[in-house]
Amino acid sequence: MTLTACSGEAASPGPSAGTPGPAAGSTSTGTPAPSASASDTPAERGRLRFAKIGEFDRPVAFAVREGDDRLYVAEQSGRLRTSDGATVIDLSGEVSGGNEQGLLGVAFHPSGRWVYLDWTDAQGGTHVTEWAYDGAKATARRDVLTQEQPFANHNGGQLAFGPDGHLYIALGDGGGAGDPLGNGQKLGTLLGKILRIDPRGDPYTIPEDNPFAGKKGAKGEIWAYGLRNPWRFTFDRETGDLWIGDVGQNEWEEVDHQPAGSKGGENYGWSLREGKDRFHDGEGGDLTEPVIVYPLGEDGNCSVIAGPVYRGRKIPWLRGHFLYGDFCAGWIRAAPAGTPGRAEQVGEVEQLSSFGEGHDGEVYALSLQGPLYRLEPA
Repeated sequence: MTLTACSGEAASPGPSAGTPGPAAGSTSTGTPAPSASASDTPAERGRLRFAKIGEFDRPVAFAVREGDDRLYVAEQSGRLRTSDGATVIDLSGEVSGGNEQGLLGVAFHPSGRWVYLDWTDAQGGTHVTEWAYDGAKATARRDVLTQEQPFANHNGGQLAFGPDGHLYIALGDGGGAGDPLGNGQKLGTLLGKILRIDPRGDPYTIPEDNPFAGKKGAKGEIWAYGLRNPWRFTFDRETGDLWIGDVGQNEWEEVDHQPAGSKGGENYGWSLREGKDRFHDGEGGDLTEPVIVYPLGEDGNCSVIAGPVYRGRKIPWLRGHFLYGDFCAGWIRAAPAGTPGRAEQVGEVEQLSSFGEGHDGEVYALSLQGPLYRLEPA
């Protein structure tokens, strides 16, 4: 079984097995909209070293826990494991086995007292499930949110707590080529959205300041919409800006950006638009332009993997740069957060599935083939 976030009509093997990526220094295009505080100097064609620090079974997501030095890795096959080899939760007997299904996301409550997993069950439905966790044993399991899935692909899967302490959840458009159910633009469904909730409710609470809270015909959980398959998103730990990697359909992979001061409600365009190009006829509200687009299929590109803005200290030239890569092509690029169209290639990871960020701001890269790497200066 291979991973998630397919592009194109059929599920890609991976987000797709592919060919080597572009030569170092190739540039992606985008609108230099973000206001993130970062140097506008490109990455100066710097190169990174990828130090292998662990081996897992199809690792797809990464998290750290308050007061805990261990790294936590979610394996697509269903287990949450630690960097010291412990298995915290085992859902391997419950997860579905499609190439975009399984255990897909993990996040810890800011207090460290609860852990949340995003996974798909035997029928393909999405669960966001909570466990109480004391650092040794996960107990008191309960589903926070569930969502039926009309198709096996485009499940999203990312979980992250924002700077506001709320849980953000990525859900794809439900799958099928070209958003056949029109979910990306429908406010009456959770599909094709990023959600924002307080998971400590019964089963959760919708924040009163969510953009569609209390609005007739709209789901109050919605924070942003018009997304096809937002496989990975990240918050800049310094500015609070949100960066979203949305996997494309036929022509374009894209990265979307939401500044920290946003009140939510952005429409990122799918399926009226793919990248910056018209895809379906129809009318939508004001569409928010992507800040990075690059061509699907060129040099083996297939599925964008969004990473963090680097805020660590070990690689000074990389500070303030947004990291992202492509699953099939394997390249990793760094772009100044203030001018994200000026990206430079800084390394390669075969079958890159996700990034992670440690307590200290240092960055990790996961390969679906098994390795967990730490990014270090070359």
